[in-house]
Amino acid sequence: MEYLLGIDLGSSSVKAALLDITSGACAGSAFYPKKEQDIMAPQSGYAEQNPDQWYKSAKDAIKDAIYEASARPDDIKAIGIAYQMHGLVCVDRNKEILRPAIIWCDSRSVPYGEEAFEKIGKDFCLSHLMNSPGNFTASKLAWVKEHEPDIYKKIYKIMLPGDWLAMKLTGEIKTTSSGLSEGILWDFLKEGHSSELMSYFDFSESLLPSLTPTFGRQGSLSKEAATDLGLAEGTPISYRAGDQPNNALSLNVLEPGEVAATAGTSGVVYGITDKKRFDPHSRVNTFVHVTHNENNPRLGVLLCINGTGILNAWIKRLLGDCSYLEMNKLAENAPCGSDGLIVLPFGNGAERVLENKNIGAQLIGLDFNRHSRAHICRAAQEGIVFSFVYGMEVMAETGLDLKNIRAGYANMFMSEIFCSTLADISGATIELYDTDGALGAARGAGIGAEIFNSPKNAFEKLEKKQVIEPKKSDIKLFYDEWKKALNKAL
Repeated sequence: MEYLLGIDLGSSSVKAALLDITSGACAGSAFYPKKEQDIMAPQSGYAEQNPDQWYKSAKDAIKDAIYEASARPDDIKAIGIAYQMHGLVCVDRNKEILRPAIIWCDSRSVPYGEEAFEKIGKDFCLSHLMNSPGNFTASKLAWVKEHEPDIYKKIYKIMLPGDWLAMKLTGEIKTTSSGLSEGILWDFLKEGHSSELMSYFDFSESLLPSLTPTFGRQGSLSKEAATDLGLAEGTPISYRAGDQPNNALSLNVLEPGEVAATAGTSGVVYGITDKKRFDPHSRVNTFVHVTHNENNPRLGVLLCINGTGILNAWIKRLLGDCSYLEMNKLAENAPCGSDGLIVLPFGNGAERVLENKNIGAQLIGLDFNRHSRAHICRAAQEGIVFSFVYGMEVMAETGLDLKNIRAGYANMFMSEIFCSTLADISGATIELYDTDGALGAARGAGIGAEIFNSPKNAFEKLEKKQVIEPKKSDIKLFYDEWKKALNKAL
């Protein structure tokens, strides 16, 4: 048997999956830790993780996935990596971590990005970077430079989380054009790193890793990593991408007009375009897609809602005795509109779609005599859907057609209430597939290692599980009330 290994480094857990090359089926998968990974918040608005914990979780997940598949080390022909976007990992010349990683939902660097947007110039930022620097990787580094100068002086290279994991596997420090774009370090007109942004922040260009293609041999598994992971030395790492471009790849969303969505810790709608378009307020963001090249542009317009699955997880902890499946069943027992209960799901840092405001999560209209745990479960799911639709309206302004959305049958897309509400209010048909980020990374590895001769070949056996068509519903009325509550909060 021959397999491809995909690793999905998330903020909640790290998942590994083995894809059987012949059948296209998942032969083994596992994730660690079994409880959600810790996110350290030493101050309000901060979010940090220890990269060493990522590696330990990856090691445990890989070993369990291999055991489940009864695979031998030599059976694995290539490795692909997907990872949480926009993080900052700093290492010294010995490749040692200098501080905890500042991850995607950390909002401390917002003022640095906003000031850069004004001083570099909005027109330049939007036409060259396609975004405001916001609270992305470059702005996070600016915060470190000002507040931790002793650490900043020791930095040899900065990396995104997936770059760091690839370094642990291969010993080589590299990044991709897609990775630099998610850090707002990529100039879309020059098709290279932004020297203007680096100059504005007074960053040495030597801090950036060298570029490697998204697909192709990016390095080989070192002897040390092979021993650690129970794999064969020299196994190629042949693909890496941020979690949302990778989620799109996992759903075979590669061409203009195609749209992918996910609803894990955060919620994302990601549409492909061949036009260099942007939202003037950077409420949605444009990044280099995995299949992009200078002569055949493929860009991803990304809507991110920070407070999605993390809200559902918070409610699960609050209820104490319910599984997610039981919460979905509870939600079905409450009426459409949750009997007037409104949830604003924005409790996980500054929200880009709200122009980097952090208004917190809010429960509005709670009536102790009418509302039960069923209403809370449904109002949370409806509030998350409403936040999706609010952002999708912004995406439509950039010219995207959002009439067909593909998603993996996972996380909140396993909820009938969630899917039907999203379909009814957006008017989009939703297609659910039997895949996830780790399997997408495995397929990406197969493309990069030329085990598959084309993306079409890689996705021939991708299984469609369900189609949800929009139907007439009163939900639009409740969405209008939700928007009024949001505007008041803003």
